[in-house]
Parts: sequence; structure tokens; C-alpha cells
Amino acid sequence: MIKHLDSTTSAKIANALIDIRKEAGAATTGAVLTLVIETDERHHYYALRAAREASRAHPSRILVVIPHPEQPFSGLDAEVRVGDEMGPGEAVVMRLNGELADHADAVVLPLLLPDTPVVTWWPAESPVDPAKAPLGKLAMRRITDTSGTHQPVPLAQRLRGYSPGDTDLAWTRCTPWRSMLAAALDQMPARVQSVKVTAEMDNASSTLMAVWLGWRLGVPVTLTTDKGPGITGVYLGTDRGEISLTRPDGMLAVLSMPEQPDRHVALKRRELADLLTEELRRLDVDETYEEVLRHITEHDVTAIDESHPTAPRASTITVTTEPEDGPLGEPPTESGEAKAEADALRARAAKEIELEQERVKAEIRQEILDVSAIIAEKYMKRAIDKDIHEMLFTETMADLEAVSWQS
Repeated sequence: MIKHLDSTTSAKIANALIDIRKEAGAATTGAVLTLVIETDERHHYYALRAAREASRAHPSRILVVIPHPEQPFSGLDAEVRVGDEMGPGEAVVMRLNGELADHADAVVLPLLLPDTPVVTWWPAESPVDPAKAPLGKLAMRRITDTSGTHQPVPLAQRLRGYSPGDTDLAWTRCTPWRSMLAAALDQMPARVQSVKVTAEMDNASSTLMAVWLGWRLGVPVTLTTDKGPGITGVYLGTDRGEISLTRPDGMLAVLSMPEQPDRHVALKRRELADLLTEELRRLDVDETYEEVLRHITEHDVTAIDESHPTAPRASTITVTTEPEDGPLGEPPTESGEAKAEADALRARAAKEIELEQERVKAEIRQEILDVSAIIAEKYMKRAIDKDIHEMLFTETMADLEAVSWQS
């Protein structure tokens, strides 16, 4: 059920949620947390869809905040969604216009579920210091996504703005790789002497992966760029031979170990909903992510030193590029064959994007049809009830006339 509220207030939104639940026969909500999403118009649909999927595993009240400070007038427009596609959760999409956009925390605060955790998520652009952001102050966990920004914040700068409870989906994307590499070393215990990580250019997950490996294994790590997508391979040089986990297509990986046959491993790049579901699974401080950030730089960071007196240590990360890939940070110089391959990959990616856009358009059209059907059914029922009342009135009048003639 969807209810639109124009020029409304937080109190009216809260009352609308209660009224809708009563109409559905549910006196209370089954949500276990409040998920606050701060985003823009461009990303809010995908963020809401991912949160909706995550709420099936973690029932939550989803509060989507879309600031519009450029509007000349100040006001709050809301859209309340309960039931149907929302599953056990409920959602409120709020557009804060004008000066109200600077006071999002005051709008959101009355809508937080009492005695439940609060998580704030920035799926696109995020503040440098999430804990000091207005909506970040309300949450015990703050989720950002370095890969979702147009100009990613350098990880060293992210460290300076780190507070316990912060995490990044770029780190979450490393989880399957970390699990597979740990399992490989468990199967073949060996002394690791060198590490090489290959990934596409400007990939935050690859940097975090390289730092984690250098920290945990205590060896130099070489980070090399290629065409991607994402992380394409990790190579562990050991005293018993090389262990490699490669994923050139972003779908299926190959695990190679000395004196063992190659094994194919499902290592598909995960959807946004899967990443969010994993992060909502634990709401305590991610100490491993904090330690990885602390190993990125040798410079003192005040925010970290306040909570951890130990000075941060840095892993030895050598960032290089293959000779044929051009200098790091610049577009690679491609040969004719490589250019044809890159053009084919770009064409395939464009086709996938087009198919995804068509699928999203189909979902939106279906939602519009569903809402139209509900409205049509409501008005048809009213029309039928009106016809029945008119018929009963006519019959009653006829009976009264017959009685009067008989008397």
C-alpha cells in the first residue's frame, strides 16, 4: 500500500504508518532496526530496492531522505509504503525541500523505532566524517560506498574521518575473496613469501584487499592494474609454489594450487542487496576493517589515536602496472587486438546496462499498473455499492406504495 503526503510533517507521517498498519490488522511493527538512507533522486530507487531485499532478512523501517536544498520553498513531501513488495518492513521516502534539507536529523528523529538499532547508509556521495554528519550522529553503524561516488574519497582521508561503527561496502566486497584465500591456505599450509593483487584501475576493494594481505601475512604486496572488472586475481607466492585465485570475467573464479587440479569456484560479483544484507547482519564495530585502515598510512591520525593509543603501522604496498597497460592513473595504450577486445567488452557492458534499464522500466510500469488496478477496483466497488443502494431504495419505495394502496 502506498500513501502520498504533500506538505506534511513527521507527526503526520508517524500517524499514517499507524493507520496503515491498523487497516492491515497489525497493531505493531515487526521491524528490528531502522535503516536511514541519505541519497539523491538518481540513486534512491536502486537504494530502496536493495534495502527492500535486505529487509526480508532483517525486517526494518526504511527512511529514505532525499534533500532538495535548491528548491525555493521549504517543506516536506513523503511517500509511505507498507505491505506488498515491502514484505515485513515498511518504508518512507521523504523529500526535504529548501532550508529543511539542512535539518534532516530533526525530521528523521521522531520516526526512529524506539529501543532498536539505527543504521545510516549513504549509497552514493558520502561525508568524509560520517559520524559527525547530521544523520550519522543518530546511528550506531554508518555504511558508505567508496565505489559508488563520482570522486571517491582517498582511503587515507577516510581513515582520518573514521569512527568506531563506520564501514564501507568496498570492504564488504572483499569477503568472498578473503574466505577463499583463507580456506586455500588451510588446505595447504605454506610460508607465503610474496603477494600480488590484480584489479581494475581505481578500485577501492583491491587496495583494502592488498593492505589486509600485507598486514596478516607480513609480506610485501604488489597491486597491479588491468581491465577488470573489479578484482581479477590474487597470487600468493609460497615456498611450495604459487597459489592463485583468478576471476577474469567477474563471474567464475579458478583456484590453482601446487600439485592439485584447478578448481572452479563461484565468485560472482554480488548485488548491492547482498552487500547490504551482510552489513546488517552484525551491528558491532568491525575491528578488522579498522585495523586495515590503520595500516594504510604511517601518518598519525588524531581520530584513531584518541581511541587507540598504538600508532598506526603501514603495510608495504607497491602499486605498479604491467608495461603494456600504460602508467598507473592514465588510460592504457591498447594494441589493435586489445582494442577490439576492449570494444567488445564495452559493447557487452552497454548491452547489459540497456537490459537492466529495460527491466527497471518494466518494474516501474508494473507498479503503476498495480496501483491503477487498486484505484480502479476501489472506485468500481463504490459504484457497485451505489447501484445496490439505489436499487434497495427503489424497491423499498415500491413496497411502501403497495402498502399504502392496500390500506
